[in-house]
This record gives sequence, structure tokens and C-alpha cells, in this order.
Amino acid sequence: MKNINTENVQSIPIKEIQPFHDHPFTVTDNEDMAKIVESIGKVGTITPLLARPSPDGGYELISGHRRLEACRKLGLETIPVIVREMNDDEAVVAMVDANLQREHILPSEKAFAYKMKLEAIKHQGITSRQVVGKRESADSVSTEESGRTVQRYIRLTNLIPQLLKLVDEERIAFSVGVELSYLTEYEQKDLLEAIELEDKTPSLSQAIQMKRLSQSGRLDTDTINQIVSEDKPNQREKISFKYDELSEYFPKQYSQQDIQRRMIKLAQDDYQRRMRNRHNRETR
Repeated sequence: MKNINTENVQSIPIKEIQPFHDHPFTVTDNEDMAKIVESIGKVGTITPLLARPSPDGGYELISGHRRLEACRKLGLETIPVIVREMNDDEAVVAMVDANLQREHILPSEKAFAYKMKLEAIKHQGITSRQVVGKRESADSVSTEESGRTVQRYIRLTNLIPQLLKLVDEERIAFSVGVELSYLTEYEQKDLLEAIELEDKTPSLSQAIQMKRLSQSGRLDTDTINQIVSEDKPNQREKISFKYDELSEYFPKQYSQQDIQRRMIKLAQDDYQRRMRNRHNRETR
């Protein structure tokens, strides 16, 4: 049973509060942060932060990282905090559950958060059924998503950071990222180079193909380059521009044919630049 006194809201110096260890959620200086700063500047911190005492002194923040940063931006010295005694597993579960309430969550954030919570749940052994197998444990991670979906998000943690960033940027679809997560680290690095060289990302069918080849030991650099360079079925797009849209960027005497030739030349120059960059990386 929790000590009632630990649930009292305390005014804690901001300098004594440290972020949660390996916090998987980013604190970004974006529009959402601007709204939080504006709100706290007008009415103060209505919802207190949640923290636990740190063995090294001070407090480890469980929830309220964006509110803490907003108060720092406003130059405040103290902030209202509920201080609660929690072990590591309890702290992880509380941290993840609190931050999953955010409106905008990147796939990478959800992936590492689900992984942390799943490991904490396994340590706790909440019920005998939940620790029978991976799927049963994963079922208890989220009330919004199935255990299978949780497991698929956790697979993303096996991607190298550069590919995971492409998933966050929606250049690589979530389902494609899951399949690519089965590639080895070296295969993923080769894939990244192919993506940069061709300026293309793999489709789901291409990702599945690479996964199967990897699992059978038949995926090499040349094969990756060949797969990525292929035109995706039903995804060939015609690029067209109106003359008026481009003419202002070229000399007045340029005809439509002149502009077309110039654009092809620019594309060729860009391709050669990417080839040189790749060669320089390979010879370092």
C-alpha cells in the first residue's frame, strides 16, 4: 500500500529533476511544445508531474517531460510534482502508459516504449497466463492494440537508426519496416546505401523478398541493389509539369525542349554526385 504522504503534491526545484533513464519519447521543440509553454505561461502547471526518488539524490521523472521542458523555457525554478516510491518495473510501466497518451507518437517511440513495458511486465509476472509466451505477454502491453501489433512494433527496434528514421518520416511504410527488421545489420547498411543511390525505398513485396533471401543466406549487396533498383509494379508514375510552372526558373529564351533537356541534365548530375559519394564511402 502506498504511503498517502507520497501522493501529496510537492513543489520541487526543477534542477533536482532528471529525465527517465532511456526515455524512449522525444521532447521536440514543435507546435505542441509551443502550446504547452503558452498554457503554462497563462495558468501554470495544472497537472503535476510524477517522479520517484533517485538513489543518487534528487528525483527521476516518470511522466511530464514536456511540461518540465516548458517550465524550463519559461525560466521557472520549481514545479508541482507527485513523488511516488516505485521499483524499476513499476516505473517503466507508469512512464510508458503516461506517454502513450500523447496525440503524436512516432513509430520508433512506440516501438521502444512497448519493448520496455513488455520486459517490465515479464519481470513482474502479472499473471501466470501473461508470462506463458511472447504473444500472451504482448497482449498485456496495450489496451488499444493487439499483442501481434505490439510485437510488430517491437520488431522495429531491430532496424538500424537510419532505416528506423525513414519509417518515422513515412518514407518506409510500417509494414515494410517490420519485414526489413529481419535483415542483418550489414544487410541493412547495404540496403541503406542502395536507397540513397537509387533514391527509392522498397515496397512490401520487395521487403518480403529480401527477408526470405536473408533467412536462406542468399542476400548479398548486388542482390539488394538489383531489388531496390527495380520499378515497383503499379507504381510507375508519370512526371509532368506545366510550362508556366517552370519557365520562371529558366532564361526567357528557353523553349519547352530546352527546359526538358536542362532538367534531365540536372537529374544526371545528381545521380553522378550520389555515385561519387557512395564510392568515397566505400574507399574510406
